[in-house]
Amino acid sequence: MSETLSVSVNSQVGSFPIAADFTAGKGVTALFGESGAGKTTLLKMIAGVTRPKQGRIVIRNQVLFDSAEGINLPPEKRRIGYVFQDARLFPHLSVKNNLTYARWAGRRSEGLPYDAVVALLGLQHLQQRSPATLSGGERQRVAIGRALLSNPSLLLMDEPLSSLDHSRRQEILPFLETLRDQTGLPILYVSHEIDEVARLADEIVLLQGGRVTASGPAEAIFSRLGSHDDAGALVTGIVAASDEAFGLTSIDIGGHPFQLARLDFIVGSKVRLRIRARDVSIARTLPEAISIRNILPVRITGMTSNEGPDTDLALDIGGQTIGARLTRKSVAELDLKPGDNVFALVKAASIDRSVLR
Repeated sequence: MSETLSVSVNSQVGSFPIAADFTAGKGVTALFGESGAGKTTLLKMIAGVTRPKQGRIVIRNQVLFDSAEGINLPPEKRRIGYVFQDARLFPHLSVKNNLTYARWAGRRSEGLPYDAVVALLGLQHLQQRSPATLSGGERQRVAIGRALLSNPSLLLMDEPLSSLDHSRRQEILPFLETLRDQTGLPILYVSHEIDEVARLADEIVLLQGGRVTASGPAEAIFSRLGSHDDAGALVTGIVAASDEAFGLTSIDIGGHPFQLARLDFIVGSKVRLRIRARDVSIARTLPEAISIRNILPVRITGMTSNEGPDTDLALDIGGQTIGARLTRKSVAELDLKPGDNVFALVKAASIDRSVLR
């Protein structure tokens, strides 16, 4: 990863400690953790709204904060676009005037062309509308456009979908994917929603109690979320074929076919799947006369039990890892142990990313 943002800060906000040390490059770096983990506080420090006690923050070789050198640029000098949980549009201005406000008020030089941003976010038909007439998803798209048109060197997004219902989230996610893939901007994305992170993130920074506990590529970090109720793995596959008669698409994962409801991807496209551990069962022998379409030969590479009734299994398939969460009783009855070759029965999976770069 080509480093664009470097953060190393230690601070205390009230009684809450912050200890963060990570880097981020182009694409989406997700700050992920439960509510109260310190994600928004860390974003405010990067934006210059909150001053860390000590440390250093650098974007593209420009030092924004350095406690040792006495450097602390004000927010307006940091060239950072900030998208909040709510759109915070000016109600008395049209969409067009909201979009151009930051560029005008901040005397910012032009970066991305106005027409390109409007097209990127699908705002062409909304420019003369007032914010009061927009849906929640439309308002957030305008807020993102306003941030982009401020010519930022970094985009901070603080749970931008948290105020939207499920259908509005699904409406705006493709625009965020396009933003990630086409602008080349580094984006720091705050969320505690694991599905959003799985779909958007290139890199993940895990936060717990104000401290960074892990950071790295999304696929690697997801394997560390074993204790999460929605734990799962990200695996990469290649679109192999489509079955038009039955409406299915076959994905090649490590040389094994994996079928999903028909996808509009061309053969040869790389896709990323999220397979939840709770949706994976294990069989000692190849099942017959069963409705589950995806039965994959795997090898158990690890087993972790907790104080509860469950055991988490790490399963290798063609050099990639998926997980299975079984009851400890099932593990005992099947006499499962690391090194065993078994069959993973996958009941469901979701496409979390369309085409990988």
